[in-house]
Amino acid sequence: MTTDLNTLLTALYVKIDDHLGRAARTGRPPRLTDAELLTLAVAQAMLGIRSEARWLRFLPRHLPGAFTYLPQQSGYNKRLRTAVPLLKHIIRVLALDTDLWTDATWVVDSTPVECARSREAAKRSELAGWAGYGYCSSHSRFFWGLRLHLVCTPAGLPITWALANPKLDERQVLMAILDHDPSVLANRPGLLIIADKGYVSRELDAFLAERGVRLLRPSYRNRTPHPAQHLLKPVRQLIESVNDTLKGQLDLELHGGRTIDGVTARIAQRLLALTAAIWHNRATGQPTTRSLIAYDH
Repeated sequence: MTTDLNTLLTALYVKIDDHLGRAARTGRPPRLTDAELLTLAVAQAMLGIRSEARWLRFLPRHLPGAFTYLPQQSGYNKRLRTAVPLLKHIIRVLALDTDLWTDATWVVDSTPVECARSREAAKRSELAGWAGYGYCSSHSRFFWGLRLHLVCTPAGLPITWALANPKLDERQVLMAILDHDPSVLANRPGLLIIADKGYVSRELDAFLAERGVRLLRPSYRNRTPHPAQHLLKPVRQLIESVNDTLKGQLDLELHGGRTIDGVTARIAQRLLALTAAIWHNRATGQPTTRSLIAYDH
C-alpha cells in the first residue's frame, strides 16, 4: 500500500463508512454522507487550505471526481460544526484501531490556541466568556484565546483532549477530562503519565493514584529529584514535537473559528487529520509514525 493522500483518503472513507453503516433516518438522505464529510475535512486539513470557500473551489479542479457532491460554503460549515461529536468519535475509533492505543505511557500538556490579536477583536468576539488572556511560556508572550489540553502517547496518538479558558488550572482540567471520560483509564495497569512542573499537585496525585495511575514530572529545585528525572527531558520533547506538528503542519492556531462551536470543530478536524495519518502510517508500516509529509501536497 502506498503512502499518498489519495490512498489515505480512500482507506479513511472505507473505515468510517464501514463503522457508521447506513444511518436509520427518516426523510431524504443527505447528498453528502457523514463518511464523505469527515474525509473531506481531513483532506482540507492535510492540504493546509484554511478557507472553506477556497477549499470548495479547489476540489473540482485538483481532485476531480473525488466527491460526487460538494455543498456550498455555508452548508459545509454548518455540517462540520454540528459534526463535532462525530469527529471526536472517529478520532477514538481510529486510535483504537492502532497498536499504540495500549501504550502504557502517556504525555500531557497544554498549548495556546490563539483566537484574536487586537483588543477590539477580543471585545467583539463571540468567544467572549469562553476565551481569555493567557501566557505562553514557550514563546514568552501573552495571547487571547483558548488552551488545547492534549493527552497523547509518546508517538503522538491523541488519547483525549479538551479546549479550556487559559486561566483554568491545568491540573483541574486534566482531572475534569479524565472524569468526563473514565473509559480511557479502564484496563490500563501500570499506566504512567508524564507531565511538566505545572502539574505538581497533591490533589492530582491522589486523584490518579485512586485510579491506579502514576504521574511523573520534574521536581522543583528545593525538592529531592525523582530517581528517573534524567529520563524526562527527551520524553517531554515528544509532546513539544506533537504540538509543533499541529501548529506547523496543520495550522492549529490559524483555525479561523469565530464561535466556540467553530473553533472546536476546526481543532477536532486537525486532531482527526493527525490521528488518521498515524493510523495509516502504522497500517502501512511506515518508519515514521507521525510523518505528514506524504499527505500535505
